[in-house]
Amino acid sequence: MGMSSFGEYIRQLREETRMPLRKLAAIMDIDQSTLSKLERGERPVNRQVLPIIATTFHLDEKELIIKFMSHYVANQLVNELYAQDILSAACEEIKSLQARPVTF
Repeated sequence: MGMSSFGEYIRQLREETRMPLRKLAAIMDIDQSTLSKLERGERPVNRQVLPIIATTFHLDEKELIIKFMSHYVANQLVNELYAQDILSAACEEIKSLQARPVTF
């Protein structure tokens, strides 16, 4: 992605389509000042807005979620000495959790 925040990516999408801040804020059902803070990286982007972003900018939702989550994980691990080992262990943990039967 090459940006310091996922919000900057949203701003890039909005500016490329020449969409006013107020219009995207209305689509997202949030205040303009909140969207502005998201775009500046002053507030975290909520995962729940990803389907709205995908639909609004005609993006593949799966690819957007992957971009969002990988950016989130990378930012969590960027200063960890054992980042690669942590990612490997997390992959194994995910496999283990997914293999468990679902109970209702």
